[in-house]
Amino acid sequence: MTVTPLTVTLAAAVTAVATGIGALPFFFAKNISRRNLGLANGLAAGLMLAASFMLLYEGAMRSLPRVALGALIGAVSIIVSRHFLGGNGDEELHVGRLHGADALQALMIVGVMTAHSFSEGVGVGVSYGEGDTLGVFITAAIAVHNIPEGLAISLVLIPRGVSVWKAAGWSVFSSLPQPLMALPAFLFVQAFQPLLPVGLGFAAGAMLWMIGRELIPEALEDARPGPVAVMVVLATAAMMAFQYFLKG
Repeated sequence: MTVTPLTVTLAAAVTAVATGIGALPFFFAKNISRRNLGLANGLAAGLMLAASFMLLYEGAMRSLPRVALGALIGAVSIIVSRHFLGGNGDEELHVGRLHGADALQALMIVGVMTAHSFSEGVGVGVSYGEGDTLGVFITAAIAVHNIPEGLAISLVLIPRGVSVWKAAGWSVFSSLPQPLMALPAFLFVQAFQPLLPVGLGFAAGAMLWMIGRELIPEALEDARPGPVAVMVVLATAAMMAFQYFLKG
């Protein structure tokens, strides 16, 4: 299949819309157990881990130093953005009907999700620079990973009075950088092929930082280590098998 800018844009749009799916369980149940959220984060971590490994592998096949440099830049960029967002301590903040601490927590989770969505959008774009097989694999991994993110956003917003539809909207909003960044990233690596390993490494580094700093710790806060580990291993193995199927 020939990869076109439209292909990349539509693929990234799918990953953004997938985030809104995380709010759907609240149409049927107002309360989702923290244990289930923890297991969902473990599942997301496994998917992202497999995706990161594939990005690093594809990049290292071209230039190990460049992919290592990209991974370092990716990790540092997400750390800096996380620190910047964490610096807002305005307790008089208002977000819709929310105010004070509730509004701050809502803004923080949406802001953090939005910040790291930039790196995920880059990941989709640069993966299609390698070809449609890797692109489909990374798109699928990020799309499935986005569902627990939407659930996490909804768990913060809905108990504070935000409607399910609005929570779904905020979830999709947090992932809008993915389609916005995917196309420029794809066009950039198409024009500057020597920088493709750097782009692949950047996406992998950002995702690995999120796995180690956010997804796994959050999963372990809500669920026992054993079930979380099982979810991580099963999700990683499933995505590796999916990649094998795509290449076959």
